[in-house]
Amino acid sequence: MGNRRRVLVVEDELTIAESVAARLRAEGFDVDLAHDGPQGVAIAARTKPDLVVLDIMLPGFDGLEVCRRIQAERPVPILMLTARDDETDLLVGLAVGADDYMTKPFSIRELAARVHALLRRIDRAGQVEPEAAAIVVGDLEVDPVERRVRRAGVEAHLTPIEFDLIAHLAARPRAVHPRERLLAEIWGWGDAAGTRTVDSHVKALRRKLGADLIRTVHGVGYALEVPK
Repeated sequence: MGNRRRVLVVEDELTIAESVAARLRAEGFDVDLAHDGPQGVAIAARTKPDLVVLDIMLPGFDGLEVCRRIQAERPVPILMLTARDDETDLLVGLAVGADDYMTKPFSIRELAARVHALLRRIDRAGQVEPEAAAIVVGDLEVDPVERRVRRAGVEAHLTPIEFDLIAHLAARPRAVHPRERLLAEIWGWGDAAGTRTVDSHVKALRRKLGADLIRTVHGVGYALEVPK
């Protein structure tokens, strides 16, 4: 098969690395393994993976540095793994270009589902109509063709999933979007187990675009406020 997707797994715990690799190979992916930071960056540069599964805690240098270096070379979707359920780590990971994260211990089945969802989203992003109109809400401008977002004329550097999330909210300003529906429509998940993923991405968007932009509707989800 010439169109098999290639995934790089960067994980220093060998049992985890091997079980993730075995599951992804069974799902039809070509999988490369790296067990420390420098090796991960070197293999990514050589094999040009379609997606990277990346542990935060690595020997050599950590996953955040690996993420920075890989993304500086070429944009690639990154699913981060963290042993610590630590908001700071997760937000820093999302800030340096990760698209999603999972906290250990995790289900290998769920990891495989997320890998498929991330790749589906990348495929969808490539299907935008070339003449698709920009979405303008107050001082927020979302350009779906160039995948750029500006607030008051200043461009914000967003990860691919952050872009999809703000574009989705901006398409229906003031409408309340339940977390479960956002998970289904943006991440492609069929269950509500990852609602904290939505919360973390909203935090990252508030940090990059302003805290006043997205309103939390407690117990339900989020709505885009119309910015002044």
